[in-house]
Amino acid sequence: MGKHAGEPASGGFARWVHVVLHCFRVEETHSYRETPNRLKYMDEVRDALGLDRDDLPDHTTIYKSFDRLKMWVWRALLRVSAQQHPQSGHAALDSTFFDRRRASSYFRQRAGRIIQTLKVTTLTDVESLAVLDVHIAARWKHDTKIGPQVVRVPADDLRSVAADNGFQDWHTEYEIAAHDVEYLVHYRGSSAKAAANNALNRANGYTQRWMAETSYSTTKRSLGWYRQFREIVLMFAISNIEPLCEPL
Repeated sequence: MGKHAGEPASGGFARWVHVVLHCFRVEETHSYRETPNRLKYMDEVRDALGLDRDDLPDHTTIYKSFDRLKMWVWRALLRVSAQQHPQSGHAALDSTFFDRRRASSYFRQRAGRIIQTLKVTTLTDVESLAVLDVHIAARWKHDTKIGPQVVRVPADDLRSVAADNGFQDWHTEYEIAAHDVEYLVHYRGSSAKAAANNALNRANGYTQRWMAETSYSTTKRSLGWYRQFREIVLMFAISNIEPLCEPL
């Protein structure tokens, strides 16, 4: 958050404090109303945040601050959390879907929402399992359109990217190769060229592609409608942070 991190946000509390409170809220699966009540009994957390037990943020303050903190804040948190892990330079590209059907039908109608599933594409380090970047879309683009976008930002730190045949076309291969990244993409069909390419990819580490799916196990759950894009990015950032907090 740069020079603005210590400046007050809503309720007079520093912006970085609000970021940590939202991490705490999501990681502990507390509601907005439960969060300040839980903090009353967590002295070490309050001391780390510089919060007084009798002057905690109201739940409405925490709720509103999530609107004020833009998406770039959570993306910055995701990048920084990934950088705390050793980077192997080898990543896996994969897509999944986050279901929104459990949001109330009344709220969907009132909000004019008809899309019930979000498509989420991630780039995951195959050794540390840190999520390097995330792309979220309500309108489902083809994987070949999304793949280069996800690889572009961390490309300077990558040596290879493994992906299934949903991400394979010549345009995507060209775009990723332009970043000097080896693209281990599975070819469709059983032609001699496809068989040779796939065998070479397996020898070069393609079999580690499935590791991307493990990052979904701790984050894939049904979320509410409102501000879901930011919630998903925050959850992947938390999945990066949690292993760093485990006792040795």
